Amino acid sequence: MNLWEKITGSDMTREMKAFEARTQKLPADYQAAWGEINANLWPYSDFTGRNFMPLLDGVLGLLEETAADGQSVREVLGDDIKGFCSALAGEEGAKSFRDKWREQLNKNIAKKLGK
Repeated sequence: MNLWEKITGSDMTREMKAFEARTQKLPADYQAAWGEINANLWPYSDFTGRNFMPLLDGVLGLLEETAADGQSVREVLGDDIKGFCSALAGEEGAKSFRDKWREQLNKNIAKKLGK
């Protein structure tokens, strides 16, 4: 990856398109689960999201393998996909970027106020 790709994010766009192409080969319930995973996992990423590309690749690999084995998506992920994503991102109740920014803002304000 060169600097230009890093700045523009074209490397991530290419990877996401490859993920979507792989997703199209999955059964419909797996595709829906992938959409939920995508929506629920991104808030735990860093600013660029590059730290989650290997994680997304691993989750998609899991979905591909279990679909090939004939398992249902609920057998693999359970009923709580949001909880699955939270556990996958770190631990249950992992903080999102909003929580981290809020803590930093509160620390800065407390420091300015001398508390």
